[in-house]
Amino acid sequence: MNERQGIVTLHQNPLTLVGEEPAIDRQAPDFEVLDNELNPFRLSSLKDRVIIIASVPSLDTPVCDMEVRRFNQEAASLHEDISILTISMDLPFAQKRWCAAAGVDKVQTLSDHRDVSFGVSYGVLIKELRLLARAMFVVDRTGILKYIEIVPEVTGEPDYKAVLESASSLL
Repeated sequence: MNERQGIVTLHQNPLTLVGEEPAIDRQAPDFEVLDNELNPFRLSSLKDRVIIIASVPSLDTPVCDMEVRRFNQEAASLHEDISILTISMDLPFAQKRWCAAAGVDKVQTLSDHRDVSFGVSYGVLIKELRLLARAMFVVDRTGILKYIEIVPEVTGEPDYKAVLESASSLL
């Protein structure tokens, strides 16, 4: 498996990402993760939608918590044909509990803990931690990847405005 260094850090300490980073204007790699009810979920199951995929280390950390709450809030003003997925290595039970406690109901949380299918397919699996790097991907209605942002410092936040503008421009 491909390993890449020098892309992300945690508190300025370099980390290794496993997998291939997908390419802009190419088919978004399909993946299989688990939803909050332990059901398999595939990217390919979302048809004719613009999809924002947020990759986060863990919902139970301050920056991830803030990011997902922000996207949940932003979702209220987005077009109904935009779906927001947040993928982490958290167990589905923990994701479900967190969403209920945080009032998150417009962002779908998904778990990559079982097979790291998403992490490897999108090149955001952190080898040293078996967590996902903080990253953003936007996929158009035809399944083509149109936006990628891998946040250089895992504790940093993504460029919310750029992600939302990218998704909205694809409608």
